[in-house]
Amino acid sequence: MRRLRALVRLARLAGVIAIGLSIACALSLRARLGRPAPQATRQRLCRWFLARLTAALPVEVRLTGERPTRPMLWLANHQSWSDIPLLGMLVPMTFLAKAEVRQWPLLGWLAAQAGTRFIQRGQGDTLALGRQLGDHLRQGRNLLIFPEGTTTDGTSLRPFHPRLLACAVETATPIQPVAIRYLRDGQPDPIAPFVGDDDLLSHLFRLMARDRAIVEIHLLPPIDTTTMERSRLGRLCHAQIHEVLFGEPPALRQAA
Repeated sequence: MRRLRALVRLARLAGVIAIGLSIACALSLRARLGRPAPQATRQRLCRWFLARLTAALPVEVRLTGERPTRPMLWLANHQSWSDIPLLGMLVPMTFLAKAEVRQWPLLGWLAAQAGTRFIQRGQGDTLALGRQLGDHLRQGRNLLIFPEGTTTDGTSLRPFHPRLLACAVETATPIQPVAIRYLRDGQPDPIAPFVGDDDLLSHLFRLMARDRAIVEIHLLPPIDTTTMERSRLGRLCHAQIHEVLFGEPPALRQAA
């Protein structure tokens, strides 16, 4: 029964991805013809696609808090690749993802066509990346980052890396903290997290074979960045998200 359910859901997901590929191919063709679509158009189409991708996943989304009406640097804890469509369906935004995502079959190419910025962990020019992110925020666009730098199983919150928060400070862009929690039978979901050496196809099959999970998305009050430096912002965001997820302040200190 589980296998049949997984196959039916995967077929539906494949249909959604096929639509996304059609849109991405059309955008790519326009660019090759010298008529690239404006970034705002690409983001709107990306949001439309991610909403349908989320609808194809076996999850029930419960959203609390208000969606911001102005551009923000969105900052969230990270458990799975599904965090991206879950948040990306809320407002048009650009994503910052690890370089490995670019190599994923189909989805990596779709992410690139949507304007995702890929970063190589432990390498690259942080200052150059910060300038690019700052330019993005100055243009009035939402940007999503996962400051833990990797995914977790949802039972802990890793320290936040505050370096990427400099772009918000330098552009006076508010931060939108987000706490995401996956639940199954009232407990942390052991299926949804995408961690370690797990591969995407195996994870998809396990996810699609199980009953629907609950995903809680908590949009916390935005944080003004004009009066705080990046390390303090990192600690504040970490503490607020930790308290929503676990009901208490974090015990560990943030790295500067």
